[in-house]
Amino acid sequence: MKFFVSCAKGLEYLLADELLALGVAHATATVAGVNADGELRDAQRVVLWSRLASRALWPLATFDCPDEAALYAGVNALPWPEHLAEGDSLAVDAHVSGEGITHARFAAQRIKDAVVDRMRAEGFERPSVDVEHPDLRLNLSLRKGRATLSVDLGGGSLHKRGWRAAAHEAPLKENLAAAVLMRAGWPQRYADGGGLLDPMCGSGTLLIEGALMAAAVAPGLRHADPAAGARHALVPTRWKGFDLPGWNALLAEAQARAEAGLAALRPVFFGSDIDAAALDGARANAEAAGVAAALQLQCRDVAALQAPAGVATGSVVCNPPYDARLAADPALYRTLGDALRRAVPAWRASLLCGDDELAYATGLRATRKYRMFNGALECALIVCDPVAPPAREPAAPRALGEGAQMVANRLRKNLQKLKKWREREAVTCFRAYDADLPEYAAAIDVYLEDGGAARTFLHVQEYAAPASIDQDAARRRLGDLLAAAREVFAVPAERVAVKARSRGKGGSKYGRFQQREEFIVVREHGARLQVNLFDYLDTGLFLDHRPLRARMAREAVGKRFLNLFCYTGAASVEAAVAGAARTTSVDLSATYLEWCARNLALNGLGGQAHQLVQADALRWLEAERERFDVIFCDPPTFSNSARAEDFDVQREHLRLLRAAVARLAPGGVLYFSNNFRRFRLDEDGVAGFARCEEISPRTLDPDFERNPRIHRAWRLQALA
Repeated sequence: MKFFVSCAKGLEYLLADELLALGVAHATATVAGVNADGELRDAQRVVLWSRLASRALWPLATFDCPDEAALYAGVNALPWPEHLAEGDSLAVDAHVSGEGITHARFAAQRIKDAVVDRMRAEGFERPSVDVEHPDLRLNLSLRKGRATLSVDLGGGSLHKRGWRAAAHEAPLKENLAAAVLMRAGWPQRYADGGGLLDPMCGSGTLLIEGALMAAAVAPGLRHADPAAGARHALVPTRWKGFDLPGWNALLAEAQARAEAGLAALRPVFFGSDIDAAALDGARANAEAAGVAAALQLQCRDVAALQAPAGVATGSVVCNPPYDARLAADPALYRTLGDALRRAVPAWRASLLCGDDELAYATGLRATRKYRMFNGALECALIVCDPVAPPAREPAAPRALGEGAQMVANRLRKNLQKLKKWREREAVTCFRAYDADLPEYAAAIDVYLEDGGAARTFLHVQEYAAPASIDQDAARRRLGDLLAAAREVFAVPAERVAVKARSRGKGGSKYGRFQQREEFIVVREHGARLQVNLFDYLDTGLFLDHRPLRARMAREAVGKRFLNLFCYTGAASVEAAVAGAARTTSVDLSATYLEWCARNLALNGLGGQAHQLVQADALRWLEAERERFDVIFCDPPTFSNSARAEDFDVQREHLRLLRAAVARLAPGGVLYFSNNFRRFRLDEDGVAGFARCEEISPRTLDPDFERNPRIHRAWRLQALA
C-alpha cells in the first residue's frame, strides 16, 4: 500500500533514508515529503519512531475532483461508519491547488459536511468537530483536479514530543532539531563515547532531542498532548481501521527500549546560554522529558565558551538567532565561529544558520551545506568536520615549470595593468586572463567575497582545444595554468572552480559540475550579489556586462526599469540600489527568479516596487501594456525549453525588439545585447520602428578590451 509521509522542506532525503531504516519497503523523496510503500503496521511504526516526519497519511480514497460538488460526492460515497465510531469527534486539514477549489477552509468544511451527512443517513449520531484533539483527523490533498483523502495516523503533527513545557523566544521544532543532530553524526558520536554541545541552547530543544535519540526513546511515546486526556493516552488516533494490537506490540517494545536507554544515559550533554530565563525553561523541559540528569547547563556568553570536561570529542549543534524575533547579527556568528575553533577544534559541528551570509560570517569552513526550512524561513545548515582542520605543514614551494611560469608572468602583468582602474572603480570581480597565451586557452575570473571571510575565489573556464591537440597535452597545459593561478593569487585549490572540457559523445563538452551549493556574496556598483562558482557553467554574474549595468543604473534613477531574460537579476538589483522607482524582472526559470529575489533581499529590497515575473519574455512582452523608461534585453542565443516556444536570437530578434520598443515610455531607451558571434542585426527592419546605435566598444571595461567580440550591444529608441 502506498502512503505519504510529510516533512519540512529540506528533510526529504533524510526522511527517505530513515523510513527505509524503519523497514518501509520503498521510500521516494518528493517535495516536502516521501512517497512510501508498505503495510499499515509500517506506517504505524513511522508514527511511533520517525524523528523527522511531520505527518503520516494513510489514504482512504482517491478520485477526480474538478469542483466542490465532486468533492462532496467523493467523500460522501465512503462508508464512514466503518471509519468513525458513534460519538467520536472529527477534524479536517485541507491543502488545495488549482482552479476548481481555491480555499482550503471551504474544502475542509465540505468534507466535514459529507461525513456528517453520511453518518446521519446511516442512522448514527452527528459527529462533533474538535480541531485540537479529534478522534479522527482527515487530510485532503487536491492537486490538478485529483483529490486524495487520507487518515492522519498520528492525529496531528508528529514533531510534538510532549515534553515542551517552556519555550524560548524562537524555539526550534523537534523534527528540525533531529535533522540538525543527524547531520552532526549524532547519535553515532554518542556510541563512540562523544558528547553533545550547544553553546546557544535556549530552551534546550537540541540537547533534549539529542539525549532522547541517544537513549533510543521513540518520539511517538510522548507525542500525545496530555491535555487530550486519558482517552487519547498513547493512542494517536481512534480511527476504526487502526491496527491496535499491532500498535500495542510496537508500543511495548518501544517502552522497554526507552526504559533501558534512559537508565544507561551518560551525562554528556552540555549547554550554555546568556539568557538565564531560557536556561530555566531548558531545565523544566529536560525534567519533563526525563533526561534532566544527563544535561549540564551553564549561563555563559558564547565568547566565554569552554571545552566540556570529561569528553575528548563529540558533536556541536547550534541554532543561532536569525529571524525577526531574534535579530541576526553577523558579529555574533563570527564570535560563535571563533569560540568553537578555540574550545572544540576537533569536534564535528552542525549549525543551522539564517542564510549563506550568516553561515560565512562564522569563518568556519563547511565540508557540507544543506538547505532547510524553519517554517517559511529558508536556512543554511553547514556541517564542519572538524570545526578547525589541523594546520598543514607548509609544503616546500615547488618551482613552476616553464609553461606555468609564462602564465604566471602574464597574470602579474595583467594585474599590474588593471590595478589603477580597479582601485578607481572599486572593481572586485574581474577577468584576469583570457587566453592571452594561445596555447593556454582558458579564461580566469577573480571574485572577491564581500564580507564574511573576505576570501578570494578563482573561476577558470577552459576553451575548447582544436581536435588536432592531444588530450594529454591539453590537460598538462590546464594543470600549468592552474598552478600559475594558485601561486599568483595565493588561493588554495578548494577556492578554484574549474570548468574543464572533456570529449565524449556529441563532441567536446564540460564535465560534471560540483554540487557544493556554496554561494558567496560579492559587490558591484554598491549592490551585493550572490554568485555560485562551482555548481553551474555560469556563475550568476556576467562580468562583461559590468559597464552596461552601471550605465543603465544611472539612467534608471527615479524611473521604471524592465529586465528581460533577467537571469539572476543583477541589472535589476543595481538599478534598484541606484534609485529606480520600480523594477520588473522577467525570466522563464523559477530557479533564476528565486536567485534574483535573494539578491534583492540582500540589499534590503522587495515588495510591489520590484516585481518578478515567470514567463516567456517574448510572449509576455507582446501581451503586456505597461510602459518602461529603461529596458534591458539580453536574450540567449538559442532556447528549446519545453515551457516555451523554441527561440533563436537571429531568427526572432526583429520580433523581440519591435515588441520591446513598443513598451518604451516617451523618451525611453532600450539596451539590447547578445554574445552570438555570428549574429547580424537586421538594420533595415529595425529602422522601421526605432533609432538604433551600436555601442559595443563603450560597453567593455579594460579587463575585456582584449576580446572585443565577447558581446555586442545596441541602444534603441522609438521613432518619434
